[in-house]
Amino acid sequence: MLIGRQWISNHIPHQGNMLLLDYVERWDDEQILCVASSHRSASNPLRVGGRLGVVCGVEYAAQAMAVHDALVRVQGGDEPHSAGAGYIASVRELCTEAMRLDDIEGDLAVSATKLAAYSSLLYSFVISTDRRVLAKGRVTIFVDSDAL
Repeated sequence: MLIGRQWISNHIPHQGNMLLLDYVERWDDEQILCVASSHRSASNPLRVGGRLGVVCGVEYAAQAMAVHDALVRVQGGDEPHSAGAGYIASVRELCTEAMRLDDIEGDLAVSATKLAAYSSLLYSFVISTDRRVLAKGRVTIFVDSDAL
């Protein structure tokens, strides 16, 4: 079953142009691989001066993490938003191999692997295209259960 934009939109807070992912290619309890083409869109809300810096890949990764958390919760019988709102708490070991994303012709492969889940979530991520790594690192997501 294809997990597309509609399912993603129904399960994470990002909407409209701020929903950056197109679909989930595959996932399991620990990992997710999403595909995105919004980096090529002139209406991408993260663009500044018509350009989309590679650091914006962190937001793509964070959305993949949110989708992964929602999928795991739904599979476990929980409400997908039962964890509350998530906020990027830290980005570590960010390595970039490009300056921009908007000049990448192919779709972005956005992969994330859950490393830990407590009151916050820790994931590693890789943003790539055609097997070329564009950015990678680790992100900690603070989950605010009082935001429900």
